[in-house]
Amino acid sequence: MQENEREILEKMLMATVIEQRRARRWGIFFKFIFFSFILLLALIYFQGKAKPVLKEHVALIDMKGTIGQGEEIEADNVATSLRRAFQEPKVKGIILRINSPGGTPVQSAYIYDEIKRLKKITPEKKVYAVAVDICASGAYFVAAAADEIYANPSSIVGSIGVILPGFGFVETIKKIGVEQRSIAAGKNKMFLDPFSEQNPEQIAFAKNLLDDVHGHFIKAVKEGRGSRLKGQEEEIFSGLFWTGDKALALGLVDGLGSSGFVAREVIGVDEVIDYTTTHNLFDRLATRFGASVSKQLVTELGMKPQNLR
Repeated sequence: MQENEREILEKMLMATVIEQRRARRWGIFFKFIFFSFILLLALIYFQGKAKPVLKEHVALIDMKGTIGQGEEIEADNVATSLRRAFQEPKVKGIILRINSPGGTPVQSAYIYDEIKRLKKITPEKKVYAVAVDICASGAYFVAAAADEIYANPSSIVGSIGVILPGFGFVETIKKIGVEQRSIAAGKNKMFLDPFSEQNPEQIAFAKNLLDDVHGHFIKAVKEGRGSRLKGQEEEIFSGLFWTGDKALALGLVDGLGSSGFVAREVIGVDEVIDYTTTHNLFDRLATRFGASVSKQLVTELGMKPQNLR
């Protein structure tokens, strides 16, 4: 009898300890939520506040990576950076430091158009594009809107062309005994299907489409560079790319130098401030905060991660 009473007492004590631990964890959890909420409010408040600038400076905007929605370079972020730089009275010049192989024509054109629009509103502020390792395709599309373009002698510049990647598996599926059984309504719904024979009409249509986009690219470069282009159009707009010194000879860039060189020697201002806008700080913190809350709930409720589907 005494042994049973001892077991019951031990179970009661263990249940009390477990309950106290759980209550303590929940207390920590809700304190974490409270202080995180206060921190988020403070960050939102101060993020929206304009930071005072005491001296004249150059606005630096980094464009590093692929241009596209959801990619490293998003047009909305670059446009936000540009607007901030153009609106700041202490900014004496704007440098777009570009290290990108290009991206989508729409996002590139969006940035190009925004630069042109802001330059019309504030013509006294000049924009300088500086190529780092590579400034090609859609990245050069953007650079063409700048007042001047600079590059390193070994930078890769150009690739003024458009591509629609594709491949064909017709012979492969024949060899391994696979049949094409896709069904579509609309004779062109399976446009350039890699598992079907090439369709000359669809190829011609795709070529015309690419020519249209290429034409927009060529027009933008001609408007941006004007008479500075020195090479043959057939060569410049062929999709080829060159080193910085060769691009200088072709009129694709205006000089050789780094962003620091442009700030000091061209704009004439030593102070450089980074105006690059990345993904919204609140969005990043909210995502991490949500992940922390979810993890805590999983722990407290005794749920396994694989059950959250």
